[in-house]
Amino acid sequence: MQELKDTQNECDDRCLPIDRVGVKGLRFPVEVRDKGGSVQRTVATVSLAVDLPAHFKGTHMSRFVEALHSHGGCLDVHSILALPRELLKRLDARKAHFEIQFPFFLSKPAPVSGIVGLLDYEVRFEVDASAEGVTDFVVTVMVPVTTLCPCSKAISDRGAHNQRGLVTYAVRSSKPIWIEDLIALVERSASCELFSILKRVDEKAVTERAYDNPVFVEDLVRNVASRSNAHATITWYRVEAENHESIHNHNAYAVIEKPR
Repeated sequence: MQELKDTQNECDDRCLPIDRVGVKGLRFPVEVRDKGGSVQRTVATVSLAVDLPAHFKGTHMSRFVEALHSHGGCLDVHSILALPRELLKRLDARKAHFEIQFPFFLSKPAPVSGIVGLLDYEVRFEVDASAEGVTDFVVTVMVPVTTLCPCSKAISDRGAHNQRGLVTYAVRSSKPIWIEDLIALVERSASCELFSILKRVDEKAVTERAYDNPVFVEDLVRNVASRSNAHATITWYRVEAENHESIHNHNAYAVIEKPR
């Protein structure tokens, strides 16, 4: 068989190393064990990348997908941590980055009727590795919440405007943390959590709960940050909140990041 030209291995003379090069937007099955011991089977969006020295023209894109498939037809936490090391080996790289994002489901009973429904959250794992091993692991949860405006409540004779907010909460920790625990930390910091099924008695309960717990977007990120500071194993966090305002044509936004 005729040997084909390897263009990627040709020399590049621009003297510009690339921080990350690879593939994005790849869909792949993943298994996630929840706090109750069950396994959720879901579909993740995967990104894989390595650094590229200045003297190489390109990388070998097919090797990223080969590395992914070498761990079987479904990813789990163990293969997630092993994949960056596999990228280092296959692509002869110094640094590797692996990222997956997937929907994670919780069964949540309504607060009064107790009717159970599934609520989905987006979760992201980011793993960086070098020849020395795993160098960084960040878990991010995206949690929808209800917020009620303290100012609106204070100045209004009747009612107060509320809205749905989205909290994007990323952490580094000295020990593994359950996804459910991160979600719960965020939900306790809001005016009220969300539910997928609400009967009238439940709707009354969550409306009154939100009214009794008004928070600005500033309060929301501070609440999450305060709980993170008090957590025994969280070493770094970035909490970002965006409220989709119900009476304005803009969104309210705040972010707090703990220095590394």
